Amino acid sequence: MKKIVLTGGGTAGHIYPALAVGEQIRQDFIVHYIGGSGMEKKIIKNEKGIIFHEIRTVKLERKLTPSNLLIPFKLFQAVRDARTMLKKIQPDVIFSKGGFVAVPVAIAGKMLGIPIVSHESDLSMGLANKIILKCCSYMCTAFPDTAKNCYKCVYTGQPIRKKVFEGNRENIKGDFDKNKQNLVVIGGSLGAKFINEKVWENLAPLTKKFNVVHITGKQAKEKHTHKNYLQVDYAENIGDYLAFADIILSRAGSGAINEFVALRKPALLIPLSKKCSRGDQIENAKLFKDRNLCDMLEEEECDNAILLAKLEKLSQNTAFYIKNMKNAQNFDSCAQIIELIKKVSH
Repeated sequence: MKKIVLTGGGTAGHIYPALAVGEQIRQDFIVHYIGGSGMEKKIIKNEKGIIFHEIRTVKLERKLTPSNLLIPFKLFQAVRDARTMLKKIQPDVIFSKGGFVAVPVAIAGKMLGIPIVSHESDLSMGLANKIILKCCSYMCTAFPDTAKNCYKCVYTGQPIRKKVFEGNRENIKGDFDKNKQNLVVIGGSLGAKFINEKVWENLAPLTKKFNVVHITGKQAKEKHTHKNYLQVDYAENIGDYLAFADIILSRAGSGAINEFVALRKPALLIPLSKKCSRGDQIENAKLFKDRNLCDMLEEEECDNAILLAKLEKLSQNTAFYIKNMKNAQNFDSCAQIIELIKKVSH
C-alpha cells in the first residue's frame, strides 16, 4: 500500500483540515504525520490509524527580533530532521496544510523528489505557504480568488472533518434555560484574550438573553461561574458544541468559518486585529460578510453596546443567514484534494 505524510501545525486550523484529508485517504494510503512538539503532537497521538513523527521546527517571525538571527540555523536543523524522517518513511506523497511546522517538511520533500500537495485556508496566502508553493505540485485553496493568477493553485474549498457533522447537542451539560437561544463563544484553539474579556465584561446581559457556552482556550487564567453560563478551556468534541449553538461568536479563521457555514450556524466574527496579525482574518470575515453568510465586528469598533446590539440582531435574523448558507456553493473538498494527491503520487 502507498504511504502519505501529512504535515502542518501550530494551531488547530492547520491540523484538523489535514486530519480531514487523512481520515478519508486511509483506505488507499498508510498515513504518517510529521510535526513538532506543539498542539499537533497531542492531537495526532489521539488519532487512530495515523503514525506520528516529531521533528524540530522553527517559527518564522515577521517582525524584527534577535531570535530571527537564529532562523537560518534552526531551519537548516529542521530540514535535516525532516529529510532523515522522510528517508525512513519513504512516502509516495506529502500533503501539507501549511504553517511553520510544514515548511521544513516541504523543503526536505522537494530535495528528495517527493511530490507535494498543499492547502491554503485563508483568502491571502501566508508566509509559510508562499515558501511551500515553490516546493509543491499543487496548492489547493479554500477561496476561488486565491487560486487566480497561479497555475499551481486549484480551488477545492476547505476540508472539514466528519466529526464536525456528527455532534450531539445533548452532550453539552450546564445550568441552562431551555427557553433561551444558545450562544457558543469560540476563540480558536489558542484562545482569544480580547473576546474572553468582552464576554466576561458583559456576562450579566449576555446570560440574561442567552445560554452562553464559552470556549476560552487553555491559556485563559480567569474562571467564571454564572447561571446560563458554561466555561470550558478547550473543546476536543467541537462537533457537540457546534450542534448546541444557535448562534456563534468567534474569531475569523477560515477553517472555523467554513465549518459554521457547512453546519448553517449564524456567526458574529471578531477577526484578529492587524496589530497582531497580517490581516488574514479580517479579509476572511469581510468576504463572508459580503456574501451575507455572517456578520463581523472589528476589534477597534467593539465596545460593549455595539457587541450586544450585534448579537441581538444576529439572534433575530438567524433565518436570513441560514437561508443564505443553504444556498452557498458546497464542495466535497476532501475528495477533490485526494484526487490531486493520487494524481501526483508515485
